[in-house]
Amino acid sequence: PAVATGIKAIRPDLEVWVATGDGDALSIGGNHTIHMLRRNVGVKVLLFNNRIYGLTKGQYSPTSEFHKKTKSTPFGSVDRPFNPISLAIGAEATFVARSVDVFQQHLKETLRHAAAHRGSAFVEILQNCNIFNDGAWESITEKDARSEHVLQLEHGKPLVFGKNRDKGIRRKSDGDIEVVQLGNGITEKDLVIHDAHHPRPSYAFLLSHMEHRPGFPTPIGLLRAWDDLPRYEDVMNEQVTALISKRGRGDLEKLLRAGDTWEVHA
Repeated sequence: PAVATGIKAIRPDLEVWVATGDGDALSIGGNHTIHMLRRNVGVKVLLFNNRIYGLTKGQYSPTSEFHKKTKSTPFGSVDRPFNPISLAIGAEATFVARSVDVFQQHLKETLRHAAAHRGSAFVEILQNCNIFNDGAWESITEKDARSEHVLQLEHGKPLVFGKNRDKGIRRKSDGDIEVVQLGNGITEKDLVIHDAHHPRPSYAFLLSHMEHRPGFPTPIGLLRAWDDLPRYEDVMNEQVTALISKRGRGDLEKLLRAGDTWEVHA
């Protein structure tokens, strides 16, 4: 993200994409990730989350499950895992989405929407690691189970899931959400209507925590897409252009030799 930010800042005409993992983007590169998102740099980030350090042969990562046993946590991890979607929304990324590696058509559409977004786009891709963490997202990817555990978000449509599309998400009087069974007087009109374009991130943040609650599904699709915030590179280049117009082009050599200088002799 740091290198991508620099490239996009000086070459805003380029389409810049970053492919990263849960280890790199959320551990050693976590600070670069959140600052790129909060600045709204027009870079697209694809975070492949397999809940493990795969390239370094199977150590636990920031998204590994609590009590996960790996080569670096032989007795089980005592870390609470990061939620990449919550982190991105907390950094006020203007585009946040999630898809799954084996949901090919859904992933294709998600990436198409990310490419069309002008500012920072963050896409978490839930991915299996056949070698070091096989079955990382089994409850989501298994055909017999996915309909009960996955909520596919569609802007302007009610939050419905289940094998028979008989479950939904409803707002409670205190502003929280709950899972309800459709029928017995409860219809889709009682459910939350998904609004991916809400300017405030609070609704998307609420959705991002659903899978951590008993009985709730994992949301996939577009959680947030808000295009009204100016891009970092546009604001930066407007400032530079205005300063050059007012003060002329700078001279780096002259700047380096300005003020007090000294030489260090061997």
